[in-house]
Amino acid sequence: MPTPKKGPRLASSPAHERLMLANMATSLFQNGQITTTLPKAKRLRPLAERLITFAKRGDLHSRRRVMRVIRNKSVVHILFTQIAEQMEQREGGYTRIVKIAPRVGDNAPAAIIELVTEPVAKKAVVKEAEAATKVVEEEAPAVETEAAEAAEAPVEETAAAEAEAPAEEAEKAEKAE
Repeated sequence: MPTPKKGPRLASSPAHERLMLANMATSLFQNGQITTTLPKAKRLRPLAERLITFAKRGDLHSRRRVMRVIRNKSVVHILFTQIAEQMEQREGGYTRIVKIAPRVGDNAPAAIIELVTEPVAKKAVVKEAEAATKVVEEEAPAVETEAAEAAEAPVEETAAAEAEAPAEEAEKAEKAE
């Protein structure tokens, strides 16, 4: 079990921190991105990603667990219908934190936390392509050896085989009629 953080958290109490993170998660899902301080963004990321994972499941229990954190039903509906559908192919990394210039006034390190909406590159397609190139590389030496064996074969045998092939095709055509 991880040791709890000592001293003050993002706010004055753990309850206040939970409420702040819930409000930030609501704003994140509502707007797609929010600007906040870097420590708050780093604390929000695991919560938001866990909520998106629940939304991807889509069952009633997951919806109720998300409703414990996000109290706005319209935002929960957006999360389960739109955001979960966008993140269906993604296996994690639903959010991105981008550091920006320090905040004017108190010079606090600021950051933008946003949902990653770009389509994910399918790893299965890449694996299939790599497997296909390996198969082609393995077959290439086999094709070369077959060509070499055909070149070494006597000319008479190949001529006899070529003469037999049209005769067989003619017999198949007659049977089909």
